[in-house]
Amino acid sequence: MNLWLRLLWVALASFFRPRLGYLDESVLSFRVMPHDLDINLHMNNARYLALMDLGRTDMVLRTPLWRLVLGQRLQPVIASANVRFRRPLKPFQRFCLRSRLLAWDGRWLYIQHLIEADGAVACQAVVRGALLRRGSVVPPAQLAEAVGYAGPAPAVPAWVDQLRDLDAGLDRQQQDNATRKEQQRCAR
Repeated sequence: MNLWLRLLWVALASFFRPRLGYLDESVLSFRVMPHDLDINLHMNNARYLALMDLGRTDMVLRTPLWRLVLGQRLQPVIASANVRFRRPLKPFQRFCLRSRLLAWDGRWLYIQHLIEADGAVACQAVVRGALLRRGSVVPPAQLAEAVGYAGPAPAVPAWVDQLRDLDAGLDRQQQDNATRKEQQRCAR
């Protein structure tokens, strides 16, 4: 089954699976197939991220968020991903993908993904993403209100703050590099 078939399966199965609350965890089960493998005969690192897309799709489809996404033609985007690979997944090995909305701030949603096999974490990730309406970020608090979530926003964990600091540092480095290139170009 390639990713398109897996996507179709996740979408169809979402109609028959229990609805999720805005902060509930999505759990999907998969098996490592031959087309998931790299030259080392374990699951390719890019495949983990592609499967995490399916986890987020399942979260949207099983929460009231799907009405908002379709009705307002919102576009999901990922701004960054911090991924930690813990152990390889072998051919035909069963594994479970757990996805949940961890927290949000004034601009970004932070979604945690865990891939588990044989009772151990094989991969963990936190992605920073948003939903766009006509190219502009929809504030996460507005999303929560639109889907009927009345609770407080979950606190952003300190370790997610460290990831935000890392992103900000990478942005500064990119700006510094662009400035340096411009200065070099002007000096010629």
